[in-house]
Amino acid sequence: MPDLKQSPFYLNEAQEKWVMERKQELTLEQKVGQLFCVMGGDYEPAELTDMVREGKIGGVLFRPDTAEQIQRKYRILDEAAKVPLLKAANLEEGGAGAISDGTLFGWPMFVSAANDDGMVEKFAKVCAVEGQSVGINWSFSPVCDLDFNYRNPITNVRSYGSDKERVKRNTELYVRTMQSCGMAACAKHFPGDGVDFRDQHLHPTYNSLPAEEWYASYGAIYKNLIQNGLMSIMAGHIVQPNVARDINPGLSFADCLPASQSRELLTGVLREKYGFNGVITTDATIMGGYCMAMERRYALPRSIMAGCDMLVFNTNFAEDYAYLLDGVREGLLTEERLDEAVERILALKACVCKIRGMTEEWECPDDRDEERAAEETEAARWHRECADKAITLMKNVNPEVLPVTKEKYDSIRLISLGKDRIAEGSITEIAQELLQKRGFETERYEPYADDLHGCRDLSKRRLTLYLANYEQASNQTEVRIHWCEKHALDSPRFLNEEDCIFVSFANPYHLQDVPRIKTYINAYTATRGTIEAVVEKMLGESEFKGISPVDAFCGLPDARL
Repeated sequence: MPDLKQSPFYLNEAQEKWVMERKQELTLEQKVGQLFCVMGGDYEPAELTDMVREGKIGGVLFRPDTAEQIQRKYRILDEAAKVPLLKAANLEEGGAGAISDGTLFGWPMFVSAANDDGMVEKFAKVCAVEGQSVGINWSFSPVCDLDFNYRNPITNVRSYGSDKERVKRNTELYVRTMQSCGMAACAKHFPGDGVDFRDQHLHPTYNSLPAEEWYASYGAIYKNLIQNGLMSIMAGHIVQPNVARDINPGLSFADCLPASQSRELLTGVLREKYGFNGVITTDATIMGGYCMAMERRYALPRSIMAGCDMLVFNTNFAEDYAYLLDGVREGLLTEERLDEAVERILALKACVCKIRGMTEEWECPDDRDEERAAEETEAARWHRECADKAITLMKNVNPEVLPVTKEKYDSIRLISLGKDRIAEGSITEIAQELLQKRGFETERYEPYADDLHGCRDLSKRRLTLYLANYEQASNQTEVRIHWCEKHALDSPRFLNEEDCIFVSFANPYHLQDVPRIKTYINAYTATRGTIEAVVEKMLGESEFKGISPVDAFCGLPDARL
């Protein structure tokens, strides 16, 4: 059984007593319930409240909603809960991961490009403080993946980059800061995404690094976090056959399972090799990567026996709950292993949940409303500071273009690519507003209103500014530019005849699609603040300071021309 007085829980006698008493009070059915973290929005409010009251669930995640609505939803559940709930959110990019009116600070690669330890700490603090303001106590972050494959559609700007030392340092700072605020961090996606070019949401994917390379990269990142008190880890639906067979040489390639079901990776590596004593959870079990590995009635108890303590999300809760309960009764999941998982879950709750009757020595801190409000007002300023440090000039082979001045250009033509709408409005309209305030004439290009034409009459007095926002997202197979079907008239075909600047506000790898562009800028996150910073730097009002966390040239020699 886990030693709850050791890392990462460090429970005192009163805390440990609370855990053991709660475990003894739970029926077998309620112990099984503690192993589920459900998607709150999948259920009618009354149904979800009954599930909590009956002790059938241990954790809940709601998709982002207004702060008022999130607080109201959790208040109802807290009043019904016999055992306090783990209240989770994907705080990967700021408070916006939990609250629709929270701060979109920036994706991890945006923070990484600032190359500033203090900025990582500010980022983590914004995530923790804004999440806690609505009751969140468990964050499914940081993302610890290495973005080794520029074709991967899901890691991308969600990662801190491809340099293992930078990712190792940034994730350590994030976890240390977040957990010092009283929120549990859950590092993901063990054993690590970013090697395969495919998406584990759709089917099992592979981290195919040789075992020695994995231990020196992804493994070193997780080992470092464990040594620094990381409280929980999320296991992805990612197969690491070389590490699994290092632990168990008798495994065939076909026998190697995704980490979320692999005893070799969870117990063999995390528990035994790295000594991890915290909570291990699966990634969402609704994903194709989980569902396709084996029959679900076997997969769910298999995950717990392999080393997971909690299951995240359900295809059908009643069915999944029955599969797990049947697994205990049929011997697929031992009661000893069930008790071990429940102890860890309760220990995590003892650390981060507000529990009546606990002594001040180990009760969660007070709300600190005044301090929290002050910190929230800092978030926008910190975001803007990060934008100033992160925006990266990746390529500038025509030095005469920058800085952009009215002496060089009478007008600026804006071409929008991808998703133009963001929370604060239209990327193109915001850019137009900022440029017009500085005296530039602007026009928005509409390719479907244009026809094929020559280039003789193109003026060097007009600058064409490309604004691209193709975001990473789950359940897609690529993050590439999709040009206008009408002859790709919005592509930079005449980049030798007119001056062009290409700005990416999301995917840092667009040079694969515009390799001959002469001036290319990565901004990593689409907000008004990053648009403002890009305009300032293009116009020479501030310097480009960002350092790319990845090879934005995608290893393509022509992209440097």
